[in-house]
Amino acid sequence: MTDVRLRGSMVPAAPTATGAPLLVLLPSLGTTAELWDGLVAEFASSPDRPRILRVDLPGHGASPAANQPFTVGDLAAAVLHVVDEVGGGAFHVAGDSLGGTVALELATTVPERVLSLTMFCSGAAIGTPDGWAERAAQVRASGTASVVAGSAQRWFAPGYLDRNPDGPGGHALRTLIDIDDESYALCCEALASFDRRDALAGVQAHAVVVAGRHDVVTTPELMRELADALPVSRFVELDAGHLIPLECPQDAAALIDSQLHRESSAGTADEIRSAGMRVRREVLGDAHVDRATAAITPETADFQDFITRYAWGEVWARSQLTRGERSIATLASLVTGGHENELRMHVRAALRNGLTRAQIAEVIQHTAVYAGLPAANSALAAMREVFAAEPDVAEASDAYDPAERSNSERAEPSEHTQENDG
Repeated sequence: MTDVRLRGSMVPAAPTATGAPLLVLLPSLGTTAELWDGLVAEFASSPDRPRILRVDLPGHGASPAANQPFTVGDLAAAVLHVVDEVGGGAFHVAGDSLGGTVALELATTVPERVLSLTMFCSGAAIGTPDGWAERAAQVRASGTASVVAGSAQRWFAPGYLDRNPDGPGGHALRTLIDIDDESYALCCEALASFDRRDALAGVQAHAVVVAGRHDVVTTPELMRELADALPVSRFVELDAGHLIPLECPQDAAALIDSQLHRESSAGTADEIRSAGMRVRREVLGDAHVDRATAAITPETADFQDFITRYAWGEVWARSQLTRGERSIATLASLVTGGHENELRMHVRAALRNGLTRAQIAEVIQHTAVYAGLPAANSALAAMREVFAAEPDVAEASDAYDPAERSNSERAEPSEHTQENDG
């Protein structure tokens, strides 16, 4: 066993949080803790933000360079040492690519410490040993600058860098040049020897396995196979490449947040109510919830408590569907029932949950086939009223795509499944 030294940075819990859990974030090969900047920003305004520990790989970011071979198991032991330095105990862990393999190693070797496991574009084995040996040799001979062009193709969905010329993607590629060459090569060799496929059946932590639709390294097909092999898991596919936390920080944050609050439905009534109010505010917005709360009367108090606990604390808080997917189901239900007042509220909520205006209109049009044209016509009128009242809602270029995020649809396997990236 090689003694690997890693360093991390802490983001404290929200000032109002009580008993805040620890979330450990592990980056991919060639990136630093900055990979998670967008996700950390998503958590910043949450009143129950967890403690967040971001750990860098050897020779990446703040961690010292390595000059001796190490394994993924050695990296996991080093991460555990950093966790113990900040207080120890059980924790939630998420990782992208190489970081995901380290997270899986932790869930395998110290199951009593891992509360939940989230793996982005990773695997129980990634690529081929020969591919990693070639990458290590290339970097030792020509430096990490020699893999920038290939990384730009593998890391991001087509068009992402063009749409975001000054965004975090370009910064990540520039950072790659500064990674220590030998440490990068040793990380490649660690990935070459990593294979935990035989241990997957013994993983106890609840796992969320997230694939990028455009990832040619850990393809959606391979990620689905990983999810199927884990005892308790959920598979999600996003419209992204290999670095989902960088391309889709809002979606990544929501998936991890669902892990942090997965047990809320099994808590006490007060815990469920608190979780429900948090989800309700995040979906509907503070202004709406404040108005509803101010309007409570003795006659409606029990009903308000009921919907906060049951609708928001138990149903909307479940992790089996993303919030965007729940918005689609909710819109279809409200159109079918002709509930126009509620529909207006949930059109606004769908925008907050990442659906575009075009996607909301498509949901209503699709529902017309089954709910009837009059119901859909009334719903479209209500939708137009909401859009007219909120002209500043931006259309995200990489917005939620329900077809691409379905748990039941399998993406076409890439012909480049043997490419390596970590």
